[in-house]
Amino acid sequence: MPARTLMIQGTASSVGKSIMVTALCRIFKQDGFRVAPFKSQNMALNSFVTRDGGEMGRAQVTQAEAAGIEPTVDMNPVLLKPEADAKSQVIVQGKVSRSTSAEKYYQQTPGLIKVIEESLNRLRSAYDVVVIEGAGSPAEINLKAREIVNMRIARMAQAPVLLCGDIDRGGVFASLVGTLELLDEDERNYIKAFIINKFRGDVNLLQPALDFLEKRTSRPVLGVVPYFRDISIAQEDSVYLDNRPASPPSADLDIAIVHLPHISNYDDFDPLEDEGCQVRYVTRPGQVEGANLIIIPGTKSTMSDLLHLWRSGLAESIIRQAKQGTPVIGICGGYQILGRKLLDPQGAESETDSALGLGLLDVVTTFTADKSTRQVRAQVANSRGLLEGTDGYEVMGYEIHMGQTEGGEDMSAFHITETPQSKVDYLDGRLNTQGAVLGTYLHGLFHNPGFRRALLNGLRRRCGLPEKWDNPIAEKEEQYDRLAELVRNSLDMPAIYRILEQGIT
Repeated sequence: MPARTLMIQGTASSVGKSIMVTALCRIFKQDGFRVAPFKSQNMALNSFVTRDGGEMGRAQVTQAEAAGIEPTVDMNPVLLKPEADAKSQVIVQGKVSRSTSAEKYYQQTPGLIKVIEESLNRLRSAYDVVVIEGAGSPAEINLKAREIVNMRIARMAQAPVLLCGDIDRGGVFASLVGTLELLDEDERNYIKAFIINKFRGDVNLLQPALDFLEKRTSRPVLGVVPYFRDISIAQEDSVYLDNRPASPPSADLDIAIVHLPHISNYDDFDPLEDEGCQVRYVTRPGQVEGANLIIIPGTKSTMSDLLHLWRSGLAESIIRQAKQGTPVIGICGGYQILGRKLLDPQGAESETDSALGLGLLDVVTTFTADKSTRQVRAQVANSRGLLEGTDGYEVMGYEIHMGQTEGGEDMSAFHITETPQSKVDYLDGRLNTQGAVLGTYLHGLFHNPGFRRALLNGLRRRCGLPEKWDNPIAEKEEQYDRLAELVRNSLDMPAIYRILEQGIT
């Protein structure tokens, strides 16, 4: 029997759909079901590489972790990664298909329906429950005829829909009612109930509005989920970076992360804040001053973002701080930016054929059309400077990059020893001669606890701060359990099980 399905749609982007799917995956797992997440089409710069080298959205990886299963590209068969010049790279079943404009993409979406349906059917044949996530709003009337992620998927999966709204933004009741009104009658039949998300305050004061909503729409409100800050779950949308809570007063190291226009995989840095560091995302030259560490993160459009750094004055500011002794780390595209030059003779990454890098590492990157996507195991190759005290440490990570980086006198940072498929033997990244500038292609580097604490304590010694070896981070499994407990206690779970059992009838 194919798995039962349940779909979470929202009144807008960033209302909490991904988190709600994550919580439900954990709850169903706790209740003894084999459960998998699914999102037919995801637009995100946070991506992940599966064991077999496929690329997929990071949110579905988080949801799979909460479900206790290995992530596969079937959970996110179509991934769109926005690029410069109003284009997106289209990744189908984990592999790069093409780069295209929005107009051309929407002309091509009917051809992706079969791929999506095949992925969904494989999941339904392997699990008891599939929890499906929509995107944006199902009531975007300009997109409805061509969308492949909301009501079209609900029909395909015969999935009852729970509609989620964000009360923290205001206007949640108008959003819920308005979304329902803009749907076609047959689409409205799929909406079985509402969820109010991100509530602050006394829920009893909300009851009259909930009663009105249920009477107006003839649909129940399954519950009100409180706004939370103390549960650490990876965020999908970069809008999160603009509304992050301030670091606690006890934070010690000041880490400035450059908020590139096409920043990607910023969840690489979540563990730094969880370890007690002050993490700031900076956009202006003066904001990097005073930092104990500057990080240039990954980017989907390296050449474009490098030119942005020069135009904004951030490039000169980073160079000046590095020359004054501030350590700098570049991850993936940030590593490429740290080099002397970027070359793109084939136009694989942009329309700019060459650009000067920051010159903080003696390397040159040449872009080609090939894209490297692999999980890796590595060892620290040179334990000096930023890597002092990490000798012998082993790290796990993954590579997602276009271009090859070759260098001169700088020292390699990591020795790659293994992929899930085989033993390998090659070097990654660079340390400059002083050891204060580090570049690497390894995403997920700071998710390795021992390595992370050794690197941060090296920075603390450098700054005259006391070392920290106690781990303040609750294990990831505990975080998922805490999220599940919060949502389980907030929602009418017996009603959700009835909706799951009844389907769309």
